Amino acid sequence: MPTLERLRAAFPAGALARGDGGDWSPDLALPASLWEIFGHGDDVSAEAFALACARSFAGENMPAKPWLWVQDRASIRRSGRPCLHGLSPHLRSGLIHIAAPRPVDALWAMEEGVRCRALSFVIGELAEDPKPLDFTATRRLVLASEASGVPLILVRKDGHANLSAARMRWRAAAAPSLAHRWNERAPGAPTCHAELFRARGLRPGAFHLAYGIGGDDAERAAWPGDRLDLVPELRDRPLDADRLATG
Repeated sequence: MPTLERLRAAFPAGALARGDGGDWSPDLALPASLWEIFGHGDDVSAEAFALACARSFAGENMPAKPWLWVQDRASIRRSGRPCLHGLSPHLRSGLIHIAAPRPVDALWAMEEGVRCRALSFVIGELAEDPKPLDFTATRRLVLASEASGVPLILVRKDGHANLSAARMRWRAAAAPSLAHRWNERAPGAPTCHAELFRARGLRPGAFHLAYGIGGDDAERAAWPGDRLDLVPELRDRPLDADRLATG
């Protein structure tokens, strides 16, 4: 059976916009399911990447539908609670936050969340490798998400990539910022290095991502507003190269 036919048999009809074994991109429409994003310590790149991916799922439904963020106690100790004023304006009014005392309670809240079609998406956050998060638990989350069409992005802080039914699995970490527009000594827009190490219907790969900012002037307007954008790799050069070249 050809690859495309196998993918169509594996996913519901019309669920995959593209499943040819190609590369992932921010514009690629994918079916709602469970994604895992692994991050470390107090680096919030995983959370930022999760928000960007979830926002692409929501599309025109935002901000009409609320969305859910579930954390267990250990993940709150590591990275804190979501800061309402740090979110994009269109995400603030729809946030529903659940602080679960135990990982098993957080998993229950996530599963109930993805079963609720009134939500745009669910973000879950767990620390390390809690025992309740086994293959059976992830399989339940996958089935619930795909049945309801509500995506779940699970952020794993300091966790290991053990056996999981997640359709896509990422590692995210902070990367060097882009060059500043006016001051070469100042940091520019933040970026994230994301590695897709497991995916169903897509090739694994590494990506250097920034977040589109939009704007009124010509240069900023060239950035797509409020979405992920692939950026080129930074050049490796001495800090004083430009200064020496000008004499």
